[in-house]
Amino acid sequence: MAVLFVHPDRLEIRLTRAEKVMSLRRSDIEVPLDSIRSAVLTDDPWIWVRGIRAPGTAVPLTLAVGSWKFHDGKDFLLIKGTRTSVVIDLDGAEFSRVIVTTRHSLTLLRALRLPPAEASAATEIAAD
Repeated sequence: MAVLFVHPDRLEIRLTRAEKVMSLRRSDIEVPLDSIRSAVLTDDPWIWVRGIRAPGTAVPLTLAVGSWKFHDGKDFLLIKGTRTSVVIDLDGAEFSRVIVTTRHSLTLLRALRLPPAEASAATEIAAD
């Protein structure tokens, strides 16, 4: 289960070893908070998936871990089942969108809304 940290200047998604293998990544994901355009909750993360898997692992409606390429860029998905997920749209980052399934979606949204100047320490959030 990935762990999400909201630092004063960035969102960090620490992937487990298995998630790194499934997504064919060597490093964790870091997103500057300045590049976050919007973040929304969704009960059905699968309707937000766009493009084709490249590289990553997918089992339809069960698991999606990795990058999905589409005509304007690429997204990173960490979707498990049909649980509540957070969809984060980005500008000027490695990915155009990050979709993460987490039990703590409301906590993640609240942490992302904090202005970077007010945050004093990282907030840890576990993904599913």
